[in-house]
Amino acid sequence: MRELFELTRRLIDIPSVTGAEGAVSRFLASHLAGLGYEVETQEIAPRRSNVLARVAGSRARVVLSTHTDTVPPHVASSEDDEFVHGRGACDAKGIIAAQIAAAETLRADGVREIGLLFTVDEEMGSDGARAANRHEWARDCRFLVNGEPTDNRLAAGTKGSLRVRLSARGREAHSAYPERGESAIEKLLDVLARIRAHAWPRDDFFGETTCNVGTLSGGTRPNVVAAEAAADLQFRLVASAREVKESLERIAAGRVQVEYLSENEPMRLTTVEGFEQEVVRFTTDIPYLASWGAPLLCGPGSILVAHTLEERVAKRELAEAVGIYARLARTLLARAGGGAHSVGDARDGAGAGGAAR
Repeated sequence: MRELFELTRRLIDIPSVTGAEGAVSRFLASHLAGLGYEVETQEIAPRRSNVLARVAGSRARVVLSTHTDTVPPHVASSEDDEFVHGRGACDAKGIIAAQIAAAETLRADGVREIGLLFTVDEEMGSDGARAANRHEWARDCRFLVNGEPTDNRLAAGTKGSLRVRLSARGREAHSAYPERGESAIEKLLDVLARIRAHAWPRDDFFGETTCNVGTLSGGTRPNVVAAEAAADLQFRLVASAREVKESLERIAAGRVQVEYLSENEPMRLTTVEGFEQEVVRFTTDIPYLASWGAPLLCGPGSILVAHTLEERVAKRELAEAVGIYARLARTLLARAGGGAHSVGDARDGAGAGGAAR
């Protein structure tokens, strides 16, 4: 497994914060071509490309996929006896390495209908996944095994996501005479207080809706009543986005403007018996990859250390992930003849991009 850890570290050491994935995409395209795969790059923007690979001469009916971009800042790799550390260790460069190793294991055993898809921009707007959804190879794919840190459990569902910007306008005044102005900050704070106190939807399968106030801005100086203020929020959805939007509009009415930045619905995913399962609270590229067949989600590492300076992945989990991905692919290929959504021991919920029932 030394090669697995070395590839993980090599990938980590190529900075690829969202928007600057060019170098890691070029490395992956070259690395996979060197292994003998048929490789295509799909340009999303100048110096930003998805990377696709399949066994030459074959159609990929099961595709292993994850993303190449990371959140900032870049953190170089390191390792100890137990972990590989660094930005992307679990989200998602260790996953890339494990998926390539699994594909190599399968290919060595004569399995040919396997592919790889590595996208850009997952951490922001999933522009890479949106473009990949139009790629001609998607027509051949029956199952997409997406990789995110799930502690090597198969995700039975993911919460949805709704990103919102609230903007308030007021009237400037000298802070000694606040009655002559109208504070945009106070308007915004009043709405945020109501949002935090609101009883948002709950669901027996997905859990509770949560809301994170991610950024706050406004005003110019302490001695000036603020004329403008804004906040960016992210809801983790367990019910339809429409239901949350309706409540949000009522709360905000006449106080602040509401702008919707992105949304996707909660999803039930394909599961396979014999694999440990869980429901995860985060979202993925899956809603934007509907053309790639029935979606599954699994990967090594913990989401609890992703996006932190303590990001790491256990070497044991990386090694286990290779076997898990290979076993999943074999199971899915053995049943692919029955159709993407009728997999014997696979149970399908809403398709990619569909609302959870």
